[in-house]
Amino acid sequence: MKVLRTPDDRFADLPDFGYPPRYADVGDLRLAYVEAGPADGEPVLLLHGEPSWSFLYRKVMPVLADAGLRAIAADLAGFGRSDKPADPGDHSFARHVEWIRALAFDRLDLHGLTIVGQDWGGLIGLRLVAEHRDRFARVVAANTGLPTGDQPMPDVWLRFREVVRTAPTLSVSRLVQSGCQTRLPPEVLAAYEAPFPDPSFAAAVRAMPGLVPTSPDDPASEANRAAWRQLATWDKPFLVAFSDRDPITGAMGPVLKQTVPGAAGIDHPLITGAGHFLQEDAGERLGAVIADFIRAHPARP
Repeated sequence: MKVLRTPDDRFADLPDFGYPPRYADVGDLRLAYVEAGPADGEPVLLLHGEPSWSFLYRKVMPVLADAGLRAIAADLAGFGRSDKPADPGDHSFARHVEWIRALAFDRLDLHGLTIVGQDWGGLIGLRLVAEHRDRFARVVAANTGLPTGDQPMPDVWLRFREVVRTAPTLSVSRLVQSGCQTRLPPEVLAAYEAPFPDPSFAAAVRAMPGLVPTSPDDPASEANRAAWRQLATWDKPFLVAFSDRDPITGAMGPVLKQTVPGAAGIDHPLITGAGHFLQEDAGERLGAVIADFIRAHPARP
């Protein structure tokens, strides 16, 4: 597997994201993450999606740290400071689940974990919850889901997939901006372009939409169905924290609330005025929602 590594100088002067990078070797890859808050605080694993990176959580992390929590924002393989498999064929749903599993459990040895997943961060995170439920204390699903291919995907997502597949050149910052309600300043747009010095670094950006199951016989469909069966028995606290302006995942919020027993009896906030990337549009609010949820639902002994 050919692997690329973004030069460090591409990440100089990131706005409001001065956390020193940390690294862990996972198989043939070096994955990156950042932390904020006390080292002995309850761990909260923050997982981003396509085509962003841990920079997306820069407004959320200080709120969690101020609440005494250990906020850990990881970069998926192919994104941010993490190593980048250069061939789109090197990316699969199963591999991305395994890479984050190895980081969270084999390298960081996280227990009593609250996971926050948005977009692909939720696709990966919900699989981990279903397959390693003893490691988790709580779940926060934020603008995400777990497709099996048994139901059609929204037209807006299918158009997005086609753009990513066919566009001669891709602007990652434009893709992020299109999922926001707020206008991002130039320095923030530049930060989203930073991991990709040239198109050869962006194989994951190209590959990820094609890994979402869209037919019942997709390679990931059966594992995702198995995960739904486990989630249907999950009785630990489960928060659905969706925004009100995300046409991609909006329909999944009610499904999660109705399917997961742990979602019953919880006040699920609707974060208003925010798009698909609610961390950009309402990061501080999302951070407060997560901290309040953890505070209101102490981990079980």
